[in-house]
Amino acid sequence: MRTKLYLLLMLAILLPVVAFFLPPISQPHVYHDFADQRVWLGMPNFWNIVSNLPFLFVGLAGLKFLYAGAAWQQPSLAVCTVDEYRSYLVVFASIVLVFPGSAYYHWNPDNSGLFWDRLPIALGIMALLSAVLIERVPIKRAALVLGVLVSLGGASVLFWYWSEQQGEGNLNFYIATQFGAPLLIILLVRFFPSRYTRSADIYGVLAWYALAKLAELLDEFVYQLGEVISGHALKHLLAGLAVYWLLRMLKRRKLLSHEVIPAGH
Repeated sequence: MRTKLYLLLMLAILLPVVAFFLPPISQPHVYHDFADQRVWLGMPNFWNIVSNLPFLFVGLAGLKFLYAGAAWQQPSLAVCTVDEYRSYLVVFASIVLVFPGSAYYHWNPDNSGLFWDRLPIALGIMALLSAVLIERVPIKRAALVLGVLVSLGGASVLFWYWSEQQGEGNLNFYIATQFGAPLLIILLVRFFPSRYTRSADIYGVLAWYALAKLAELLDEFVYQLGEVISGHALKHLLAGLAVYWLLRMLKRRKLLSHEVIPAGH
């Protein structure tokens, strides 16, 4: 276990180092020019806005699930420790915030609005990394790990926005967060057993997320198939499905019978 942890730690350190030394990847000037700009009910970019509703609904459902469980006090539930509870609380709270952030951005797409769109996404993916790590690796100061990871996710968005304000634009650290965190999650699930059943469901979460990113790249292509929905709106729906898959996993999984929750947790 120690060797695998060292390798993962080295990879986690390598990602921002590579992002630092690579030539800056700037935000394309045409990024805000989405394929579907239809106005309906006086709302610009209507479908790119309303397609964010799944984030609100599933995020609130996740918060309700955590609140109703008195989580760490009931070992039969899917989130049994205070540290796991905190991580998933940040995950679902961030998902709820994706809705107003993305809606605000799509009302009048520009870099200022995009900051509020990307910030909760970065916080959520890093909180999920924290949750997967804490469930598999004994960590004494798990709250600190959560704080550091979430702060790094937020810092990646802040750095991108600051670089845009300087007239340069550098997405490197944000990209490292968006693709590095899922990679680390996959490796954690692969190499470290969970204390719960249904641990492989996280692959489904990441698969839906990957399809969402693909749909985003195919924005114009998807829209031209019949001008029903654009790739970007489809991205929102698929990403919302990824969050639902996460909540589904938490609701269905059980603590393995041979596992014992440490005292004080």
